[in-house]
Amino acid sequence: MTAQEPFAERPQRTPDEEALKQTTRLVRELGIRDSMRFDTLYKMHLKYVRVRQRGLTRAQNMEHMQAIYSELKQLLTPDEFDRFMSHPVEQPRRPHGANRIAPNQPATSGEAPGTPEAHTANQ
Repeated sequence: MTAQEPFAERPQRTPDEEALKQTTRLVRELGIRDSMRFDTLYKMHLKYVRVRQRGLTRAQNMEHMQAIYSELKQLLTPDEFDRFMSHPVEQPRRPHGANRIAPNQPATSGEAPGTPEAHTANQ
């Protein structure tokens, strides 16, 4: 996969791959070394990845996130959960060219703000 590959053409991860990625990142960031806890967290992530793959509305997604946080609060120590909640959220990657200038931000190229020409000129 190259850096310029269109978003829609990128291969999608399987639920197992996505759950493993999420679990690995969480245990690395929190310093969890217990393999039984890893397995428990992996199964939790797998369950929620499968739900998310069905496609959720915005309201369902909020409920989904609350359920994840609630379950994590039970699975992690209070210190781990606090560190998890205070960690910066990773923003999803946008397809190439999806970043646009805010409508009220002045363009430097003389083009109207938010136009593709103004966006290209500012890069």
